[in-house]
Amino acid sequence: MKTYFFVTAAVSLLLSPVSAFCQQNNPNVETAKPGPAPRTADRHPDLTGYWKSTRDSKFFWHIGKDLPDRKLPFTPTGEAALKHNQTATKDPESLCIIGGTPRHNVTNMAFEILQGSRKVAFLYGDGSYRLIPIDAQRKHSEDPDPSFFGEELGHWEGDTLVIDSIGFKDEKIWIDEYAHPMSDALHVVERWTRPDADHVDVETLIDDPKFYTKTFTYSRTWVIGEPDEQVREFSCSENNVDEEHLGFGPGPVRKDGTIGYEDPAPLPPPIPRVPAPVK
Repeated sequence: MKTYFFVTAAVSLLLSPVSAFCQQNNPNVETAKPGPAPRTADRHPDLTGYWKSTRDSKFFWHIGKDLPDRKLPFTPTGEAALKHNQTATKDPESLCIIGGTPRHNVTNMAFEILQGSRKVAFLYGDGSYRLIPIDAQRKHSEDPDPSFFGEELGHWEGDTLVIDSIGFKDEKIWIDEYAHPMSDALHVVERWTRPDADHVDVETLIDDPKFYTKTFTYSRTWVIGEPDEQVREFSCSENNVDEEHLGFGPGPVRKDGTIGYEDPAPLPPPIPRVPAPVK
């Protein structure tokens, strides 16, 4: 359910449960320098791990966060698509529709990477996944079937894993949490790097000539999870209470441009856990 992700995001941002968040925001905490990124047998950086969101920007939900004033370069068709999303569509993820690429790079959702020599898998907290071949010789299909993640091809450029994707759906999909649109002309190039043992970065190039007048990039960093953390089973469509009460568009946007209410009610106290009876 979409409610799950918004609540998770709110709790993460307010309570900062990850120790790395606390260390980044407390200058009195001494932090050890991360070790070097592990490498595979073929000497590529190993991106394998469970990766969690960091607070590198309060606008990480916005695909244009790295642009001046977050102003996206819309074409007239793109402006019309944005208005349609804001006034006539519900958040696709709340309806249990896959967010896809590049939206999964924009959310607060944790994910797991499993890297092999010929394929790399991304496993997401909403139950979706993508499996990307790593082959510098492979070329895109002439007319790929439209999909939420697109037709994805991977190859290495030095220590950078490049994922090149085309063939996206042009309906029932948003490019980010702000209801910004993407068309079937979208071309996405992701550049994944692991600068050290504790972090993974991505730079996502957005090229959509139908909806945007020029290309732009979105950059992001995640922090490694604990050794025993992993993606858990999740069923969005089971007991999905969102669809009936959700309105159109991304919901309330504060004066500073972030998503959410200006004066939200305080979170309820946690439900106390009752210890299991001793047998």
